[in-house]
Amino acid sequence: MAMQVKDIVLEKVATGPVSARVYQGAEFGKGAPIVLFFHGGAFLQSGVKESAVAESMANAGAIVAIPDYNAPLGNVFPKPLEVGYSLFSYLANKRASGIGDRNSLLLVAGEEAGGNIAAGVALKARDHYADALDGQILISPLLDPFMGTASIRKADGIGMRQRWTEGWSHYLSGGGCHPYAAPCLCSRIAGVAPALIFTAEDDPLRDETVGYGARLKTAGVAVRQHILPARAGWPSIYGGKTDGTSNWQENVSREFESFLRELSVQQQLH
Repeated sequence: MAMQVKDIVLEKVATGPVSARVYQGAEFGKGAPIVLFFHGGAFLQSGVKESAVAESMANAGAIVAIPDYNAPLGNVFPKPLEVGYSLFSYLANKRASGIGDRNSLLLVAGEEAGGNIAAGVALKARDHYADALDGQILISPLLDPFMGTASIRKADGIGMRQRWTEGWSHYLSGGGCHPYAAPCLCSRIAGVAPALIFTAEDDPLRDETVGYGARLKTAGVAVRQHILPARAGWPSIYGGKTDGTSNWQENVSREFESFLRELSVQQQLH
């Protein structure tokens, strides 16, 4: 059975209808986990995006929905987060959404700017709807508007720092910097959903990704963190080149499957 990809419109989201692309892999079945996946794009891009990371999770048996979360209200905070949280709330009512069923785990995920939205949704879910979110998956999340880490300075040559500067300026142009907008600045992160975190040795966002994972662990959050080797071609938004010996998608699928097993055990214990 090949990968199934379909474009749908989620009509009954509180913030308005949202277009989404849904991936279902060959192992899809009853009770399959649902992953709400927020695409990257430096807070500047809208549209329904493809994602090799999302495909990897779908190949591991999940239903992965990638929404056009910037379209309904725009891409200045807090609007994308409001849409993201509304989508999460909508999918939490699994029988009403038509995606998954009452036995499905529900996770949020995102890469780059989408990782920021996923982390923000996880924080807001803890504060308002904690029991509904089973896990968060952060893929090189864009978390720090100050962009002062050594890994970002080292990667100036690939041109991402200027793009992220413009993206942060746009995203925060509504005024202020709420902890949901910059999760790495949040002083209260205990109690959020368990996290699976990915980065790579040569990733410009490596340091803030690893730093956020360490803070989550210190706060008592269950964290699985996976750092891919340099030159793994990770992630595609950087135009990275692979050395031909690394298959990061298989690594993502394997780590994701292990994460799901841990979540299922915890669900059964509770």
